[in-house]
Amino acid sequence: MGCIVFPMEDYVYKTKPYAHQADVLKVSWDKVNWAYFLEMGTGKSKVCIDNAGILYECGEIDTFIVIAPKGVYRIWAEIEIPTHMPDRLDAEVVRWRPNPPAALKTALTSLAEPAEGFRVLIMNVEALSTKKGQRFLASVLRASKALLAIDESTTIKSPRASRTKALLKLAPLAAYRRILTGFPVTQSPMDLWAQCHFLDETLLGECGDDFFHFQYRYAIINRRNVGSHSFNEVVGYRNLDELSGLLRNFSSRILKEECLDLPDKIYTRRNVSLSAEQERIYEELKRYALAHIEDEEFMTTQNVLTQLLRMQQVLSGYTLSDSGEVIEISDNRLNELMSCLEETDGKVIIWSRFRRDVRRIAAAIAKKYGADKVVTYFGDTSDDDRSDALAQFQHGDVRFFVGNPQTGGYGITLTAARTMIYFANSFDLAIRMQSEDRAHRIGQLDHVTYIDLIADDTIDTRIVDALRDKMDIASVVMGEELREWLK
Repeated sequence: MGCIVFPMEDYVYKTKPYAHQADVLKVSWDKVNWAYFLEMGTGKSKVCIDNAGILYECGEIDTFIVIAPKGVYRIWAEIEIPTHMPDRLDAEVVRWRPNPPAALKTALTSLAEPAEGFRVLIMNVEALSTKKGQRFLASVLRASKALLAIDESTTIKSPRASRTKALLKLAPLAAYRRILTGFPVTQSPMDLWAQCHFLDETLLGECGDDFFHFQYRYAIINRRNVGSHSFNEVVGYRNLDELSGLLRNFSSRILKEECLDLPDKIYTRRNVSLSAEQERIYEELKRYALAHIEDEEFMTTQNVLTQLLRMQQVLSGYTLSDSGEVIEISDNRLNELMSCLEETDGKVIIWSRFRRDVRRIAAAIAKKYGADKVVTYFGDTSDDDRSDALAQFQHGDVRFFVGNPQTGGYGITLTAARTMIYFANSFDLAIRMQSEDRAHRIGQLDHVTYIDLIADDTIDTRIVDALRDKMDIASVVMGEELREWLK
């Protein structure tokens, strides 16, 4: 399968591709199966969107389906598609929701009918763990000539996961298939099997359709007995040059360091859904602030920023009682951060304005990656420990630097990192700019990617937009501006 003729130079892009993006499209646009192993910040979403546009214009597809994690799938619908999909394609973009309102339900239902124009469906990968989500995707695929793409494809690395099983079963219904990830191996080469099987079970040769055959081919297995139970333990790997050779036949690998035309600073974001408890408390704080906007005594800069701070604390998973006691709230932010780290290679700086966050993040990283892979740098860190943390991160084996930008955002050099994540931003523009420059300064030989964690439909978005637009939040959020922020 594939287009008979469609000269690449005839396609009119909405946003001009970088040279590496054009090169990737040139080799992949008409392939039935392809893997975009493009490092975070190199624009793999745009490449896939352009690929879908090209295939639609040459009559090969009528539907573009993107499966992405919860932290990313809204970004496809709200940012990536509007930014990069040409307006002339007049694409109808529909985002999956399990319990949609009437208008969205009608739009979703229409996707299970033959297409009359170009359609784009965005689904969160977690929906494919449910029978409802599986049945819906199957109905759309059967009614469509679709390009089915999985963003952050390591989310289907586990062969035993219900969503993986569902997608492997449904994949053959798609005319074209793509996987996108910056880091396809997060734990071991065994992560590759399901991702490649989704593309086509024949791509990995004779072991492509059986995980255990794949495992015995590329892993060294010991049989262990513990009491009355026995299991296979992977103790090493083999034939990895052969596996790499197979991957090169159906994938493009791009690193930021190879992209000379990228901007020095690359900004992106990850969405975080609120827990029910967070939503309730956040709405209470919002109603309180809105009720007091006309109160001159309330509307002082300090009071307003204090109220925003309380709302931001809720987004980080805690609030304070009247006596100052910390009350923990269930949240998804830490899980989203850890998912983001799985997709990130190299050293990473993580900033949060809250001390509680620094401790919590460091503990989670130590549990997953080892205590020797993370250092902290905040108000509670002694001078000796600060010097040691900097040395270990800049020149040692420490991979993660977790700090408070009010403490670590000034005067230190962290050029070992090329990724910086803002878990919870400060309102202070100077702190944001200074903290960004800890990695982006003399000695940095690579592009730096900045990732903001954003809670859906909250002040998070307003704060980040203001800081990126170089606006002083203290002077912005007064009067009607505050009302607009809280909508």
